[in-house]
Amino acid sequence: MTDTHRSPVRRGLECLFVKSACHGRADVVGRGVLGRVAYARGGQPPTLHEGAPRLTVHMAGDNTEPFTEIWVTDRPVRAGVEGSLVYAEDGDHIFCAVRIDERGVYQDAVQSAYEQAFALLSRLGYTELFRMWNLVGAITGDNAEGMENYRDFCVGRARAFDKWPGRIPAATGIGSLSPGIDLYFLATRAGVPRHLENPNQTPAYKYPKQYGPKSPSFARATHLPAADGSTGTVYVSGTASIVGDDTVHHDDIAAQVDATLANIEALISPGNLREHGVEGGYGLKDLDSIKVYVRDEHDLPLVRARCAEVFPDHADIAYLNVDVCRPDLLVEIEGIAG
Repeated sequence: MTDTHRSPVRRGLECLFVKSACHGRADVVGRGVLGRVAYARGGQPPTLHEGAPRLTVHMAGDNTEPFTEIWVTDRPVRAGVEGSLVYAEDGDHIFCAVRIDERGVYQDAVQSAYEQAFALLSRLGYTELFRMWNLVGAITGDNAEGMENYRDFCVGRARAFDKWPGRIPAATGIGSLSPGIDLYFLATRAGVPRHLENPNQTPAYKYPKQYGPKSPSFARATHLPAADGSTGTVYVSGTASIVGDDTVHHDDIAAQVDATLANIEALISPGNLREHGVEGGYGLKDLDSIKVYVRDEHDLPLVRARCAEVFPDHADIAYLNVDVCRPDLLVEIEGIAG
């Protein structure tokens, strides 16, 4: 694969949000598309669409606006299908997506889907997984054996990671509005990601058994270095009102939002990045490509107002009214700093 069409000034990998009613954005035109994820009012399995993967997930409801998340690059893109996986690569990064249809128990199918994705990444040379999304229908409901669906999912994911030679990256595990599980991944072959933890939170992969037979397999964030020597990019996992491993501020949406924002601020701060060997740092005003997941519809206005106060005016922000991974969590926020 050549990169004779590369822009003289490379912006690298970038995430953009596009409203479903729009036909495009100026910063998408002329660039390679690694993947599209449509957060819509219905779902469809991943396919190749206009030369790139497209996954449609049922995440938008009556009170939230559909949008499409587009991952763009300044390098030429090659796309393909392998089994149930749809993917695209540009020589630096790869995007792949897969859907698991509704079933009584998910763990075996989750393990298989993850292992297929890992095999693809390894075969193509993208051995540094740095971001995952796991969109789980009825996430806090029970499976056919009486286990919570999220805990069921975590068992399958943990089994797959037990066999993966790489390290556990940033991730979001959140509810969706239809049965089944949609997964998508980003990995790189260039540079060495650093997976970050929050000094105020227990690493998720060290959670005690009270949260399920297998701990959630994700880091609080992943840092990718920049070729020009700048701080680089921090991919912030889905973050909630958790201190240590405990949910705090039960039934208080305002306090949960503030605790969530404090967790993100601590995570991406210069002090915490320095503890992980990364110079520089960020604050809430540096976040973009922000997704805000709100459990209860009536809390949306308060959450929107608080986010408008702390996030930059220019940021892409999407709000989704879906269940969070614990019944007592009211809000979860993710984003990208860099």
